[in-house]
Amino acid sequence: MNAPSPRWPAVFAVNAGIFAIVTTEILPIGLLMPIAAGFGVSAGTAGWTMTVPGFVAAVAAPAVTVATGRADRRLMLAVLMVLLAAAGFLAAAAPAFWVLLTARFLVGLVIGGFWSIGAGLAPRLVGPAAAGRATAVIFSAVPLGSVLGVPLGTLLGQFAGWRSAFLLLGVLSLATAAALLVCTPPLPPAAVTRLSVLSGLLRRPGVRSGLIVTFLVVLAHFGTYTYVTPLLRDVVRPDVLSAYLLAYGAAGIAGTFLAGRNRSAFAVAAALIAGAVFVLPHTGPVGALVTLVVWGAAYGAVPVCSQAWYARAAPDAPEAATVLFTASFQATLSAGALAGGFVVDAVSVPAVMTCGGVAAAVAALAVRGTGRVRSGERNA
Repeated sequence: MNAPSPRWPAVFAVNAGIFAIVTTEILPIGLLMPIAAGFGVSAGTAGWTMTVPGFVAAVAAPAVTVATGRADRRLMLAVLMVLLAAAGFLAAAAPAFWVLLTARFLVGLVIGGFWSIGAGLAPRLVGPAAAGRATAVIFSAVPLGSVLGVPLGTLLGQFAGWRSAFLLLGVLSLATAAALLVCTPPLPPAAVTRLSVLSGLLRRPGVRSGLIVTFLVVLAHFGTYTYVTPLLRDVVRPDVLSAYLLAYGAAGIAGTFLAGRNRSAFAVAAALIAGAVFVLPHTGPVGALVTLVVWGAAYGAVPVCSQAWYARAAPDAPEAATVLFTASFQATLSAGALAGGFVVDAVSVPAVMTCGGVAAAVAALAVRGTGRVRSGERNA
C-alpha cells in the first residue's frame, strides 16, 4: 500500500535539508579566493575547508548511524539541522582559520548523519510505488545546491562578504529543522544498523566494486571542481562567474532526473566528466560554458547511479547500504579536494584538471569492466 500523500511534504523537507547541507559543504568552492585572502592563506590551504567536512563525514556516517540506531529518524534529522545551523553561525563569526575549520568539522558530522539516515527514506515516506520519483526529488538537492546555493552564495559573498553567506545558511538550516519536525511523521528505525552489518556488506563483491568506482569518479570530480573558480577567473570576467556556476548547476539538475540507474549511465557520466576536465583549461568563454554544462549534467547522474549501485548490491539492508554510500562518497570527496590542493600548490590548476581527467577515464573503464564481468558470471 502506498504511503499517504501528505508525506510528500516530508520528502521536500528532506530535500531542503540536503540542499542546505550540500550548499554549506561546497560553498567554499565559490568563495575560495575571498576566504584565502581573508585569512592570508594559499588557495590550496583554503581547500581544507572542503577536505575537513568530507573526512569527518566518512567517519560520522557509520558512527552516528550506529550510535543512534534506536532513535527516531525524524528527531535525528531535526537535531542534525540545528547542528548545521550552529556550524554556519560559527563560520560566519570565525576570527581565525582554525575556527573556520572547527565549523567545517561540525558540518562533517551533519553530513555523515543526515545523508546516512535521509537519503534512503523515500520508500518509507511515499511507499514503494513512488519511491523512485521521491528518491530523484531528494537527490535533486545535490545539483540544486550548485544551481542555486553556490552561485547565490558566491554572489552574496561578492557584495556582502563571504561570512554573510554562511550566516544565511545558518538561518536556512534552522528553518529546515522546523519543517522536518512539522512535516515528517515519526520514523522509528526499521532495523538497527550495527557494525557487523556494515562489515558484512563489505564482503559482497557488488559492494566492493561500487566502492572502487565511486572512489574514482568522486576523486576525479572534487579533485578538479574544488579549484574550478581559480581556473575560470583566467577565462571569464569575474562578474559572470556566478552565471557560469549557475549553468553548471542547472545542467546537474537535469542530469539527476534524466540519468538511468544502471551501470551504463554510470560509465557515460564518468566518461563525460573525463572529457570535460581535459578540455576546460583549453577553452575560451563560450567553450568553458558548454564544457561546464556537460560536466554538470554528467556529475548530476553520479550520486543517483552510485546510490543505486549500493542499493542493488544490498537490497536487504537499505540503511546500511546508504551508510556505506555516504562514507565512501565523503571520504573520496575530501581526498580529491586534498590531492587537488597539493597539485594546485605544487604545479598549477590546469595540471589538476589533467589528473582528474585521467581518474575519471579510469573510472569509466572500471564500470564497463565490472559490467562485463557480471554479465559473464550470469552466462556461465
